[in-house]
Amino acid sequence: MRIGIIGAGNIGGNLTRRLTALGHDVSVANSRGPHTLTALAEETGATPVKAEDAARDAEVVVVTIPLKAVADLPSGLFDQAARGVAVIDTGNYYPRQRDGRIAAIEDEGLTESRWTEHRLGHPVIKAFNGTYAQDILDRHRPAGDPDRLALPVAGDDEAAKRTVRALIDELGFDTVDAGGIDDSWRQQPGTPVYALRAGTEAVTKALAEASPERTPDFRG
Repeated sequence: MRIGIIGAGNIGGNLTRRLTALGHDVSVANSRGPHTLTALAEETGATPVKAEDAARDAEVVVVTIPLKAVADLPSGLFDQAARGVAVIDTGNYYPRQRDGRIAAIEDEGLTESRWTEHRLGHPVIKAFNGTYAQDILDRHRPAGDPDRLALPVAGDDEAAKRTVRALIDELGFDTVDAGGIDDSWRQQPGTPVYALRAGTEAVTKALAEASPERTPDFRG
């Protein structure tokens, strides 16, 4: 599968490592340019590219950058992607620590991933936003293993969601359908499922127990 990854931080870097190890054709970009990704490319075999080229012919694109940086991505980002491309949003809204106050999220009640959709001009599937980056390398398990972790996955495009859930299964994790993007507040920072290392049953329970009210630490 052709996969583009925009963002080469902890999550993006480790997804690059695992997905290339699984045999996928991965292109990876960051905000500083392909020349800064030489070491990651040599380690993994991924192709370093500019952000505007990361989605070219891709069947899956992972956007894993600070929320405030989403608006700076080039327009028409997915114009040359494969038909029906699934776009994974791993982002979180950290108004105090990083992103500043975003009125559409705070005042209009948009989920952070709905806000991201509006900026990208493309539907997204929210996943990996509460995942420890090191777990992508260390905590994957075969299907049926009692210690296999489960990740919540939210999105409106059911075909794209199936693609993403299948990819996560291949990576060695179970998934729980967390509903549509308007339901994705259930996995935002401060909720019971955020950063939860647990199996399907516990993740399902944590999603059900979530409150849409943002905790003070995650309000601007």
